[in-house]
Amino acid sequence: MSIKRVGIISKPKKTEIRDIVPGLVEWLRARQIEVLIDKETGAILDDAGKCFTRNELPSRVDLLVVLGGDGTLLAAARALDRNNVPILGVNLGGLGFLTVISREELYSALEAVLAGRSRSEKRVRLEGQLIRADEVLSNFRALNDVVLNKGAIARILDFDVSVDGTFISTFKSDGLIVSTPTGSTAYSLAAGGPIIAPAVESFLVTPICAHTLTYRPLVLPDTSVIEIVVKSQREAAYLTVDGQIGFATHSEDVVRLRKSDSFAELIQPATKHYFEILRDKLMWGER
Repeated sequence: MSIKRVGIISKPKKTEIRDIVPGLVEWLRARQIEVLIDKETGAILDDAGKCFTRNELPSRVDLLVVLGGDGTLLAAARALDRNNVPILGVNLGGLGFLTVISREELYSALEAVLAGRSRSEKRVRLEGQLIRADEVLSNFRALNDVVLNKGAIARILDFDVSVDGTFISTFKSDGLIVSTPTGSTAYSLAAGGPIIAPAVESFLVTPICAHTLTYRPLVLPDTSVIEIVVKSQREAAYLTVDGQIGFATHSEDVVRLRKSDSFAELIQPATKHYFEILRDKLMWGER
């Protein structure tokens, strides 16, 4: 992989950004690599150089360096659209299931990428539509999950769920999560869903606080088309994508989900396996 242009996306509220980005830009330019920066990061730098919106960057670069936490990486992944640009995520946040490269590993990871020695994983994404009265109100993509849940009033919501045109059941719950394997360690895990290794070609449907105890998380092949009809006359349901963008839904609205035709390529540390990361983040084996 030839790297001639690198884009930098960060969480500007992180105080470390002012310390990290200037040195990173200098390091890249010394290797004859053009650097492009997102406008949010550029706003806090004295010499930002070429700045673009996050949605503009992926089509202009060969690599994205994301400085922040998992939320920053999720926002960068949504900005990819159909551009399959590899992402190197550097963790300046908390858990860091997605941004698994530490600040101290940044330059060694970049050296490996430039030398063609890096390891990456292609992560499946969800592609969805919010449909009302046969009109598509919104198209979206998610790396982690798509969630339907309730507002402030504590009433049970009803969702009619179908897979590939076959009706499954009416789920009665506080909400419903459809996640990718990548998102299985996010909200779905907190709601009692299983952990699915990233290479498993599947989607996961997890009810939130199901009213009927027989409802359990459902693992489906990622070739499935999942259709959810909101059946809630009295209580508003809200659709959220990767926990960052949201839409208010109406009763009889349809959420249609399928595998995206584009993926997110995440650069991984050469020395850390997925299960080693899980042991570290989830503190498996510790008392």
